[in-house]
Amino acid sequence: MKPMLAVLRREFSGYFSTPVAYVFIVVFLFTAGIFTFYLGQFFDRGQADLKSFFMFHPWLYLFFLPAIAMRLWAEERKAGTIELLLTLPIPLWAAVLGKFLAAWAFAGIALALTFPLWLTVNWLGNPDNGVILAGYIGSFLMAGAYLAIGSCMSAVTKNQVIAFVLSVLVCFIFTVSGAPMVLGFFQGWAPTLIVDTIASFSFLAHFNAITEGVIDVRDLVFFLSLIAVWLYANAVIVDLKKAG
Repeated sequence: MKPMLAVLRREFSGYFSTPVAYVFIVVFLFTAGIFTFYLGQFFDRGQADLKSFFMFHPWLYLFFLPAIAMRLWAEERKAGTIELLLTLPIPLWAAVLGKFLAAWAFAGIALALTFPLWLTVNWLGNPDNGVILAGYIGSFLMAGAYLAIGSCMSAVTKNQVIAFVLSVLVCFIFTVSGAPMVLGFFQGWAPTLIVDTIASFSFLAHFNAITEGVIDVRDLVFFLSLIAVWLYANAVIVDLKKAG
């Protein structure tokens, strides 16, 4: 546990060693506000809830979270410090988990700083705070899934731009896999089992279910399992490249 915490602290402090982290948080909060108040028509809806806030999270995360994750391994590889990291008495799983948790914690801070919106809806009316809390939990879990994919893609290459593009592409596939247009493409020729399997991987479907205020164990298992699978793939890739 100590090695993992050491990696976590090193990575987390690294985010705030430059102004980039602060700029990132400001841009995230500004963009989330624009989406909520203008595109989501927060005031025009006349309802004291945060549906217009959470509905854009999958699309915000699609670009913001790969930007956080792209440096996790690609930067180490480009700077040549990955060899030093892997020669330290730190298990590979501790390095992978520590880096991931640091990125997840950073994303969690950015998400938590949106709490003025929660205060605002409570000031304007009487929202169902349980539903809002469920929305935050779902958003945080979904952020973890995006970051796990991004971390794995970052291990594939030492070029951060390529890692970002790959992450966005894979995350986009998971995001829209349950969309009617995507399922319609497969329904014409693929067996129902395959179509249902593709639909079950949809980030949107699982996230939207949680934002309705119902935290189903299946949705929690989906996001946590996806995080575990991508982190395992992350570790395998790092190990293979080390051996190579």
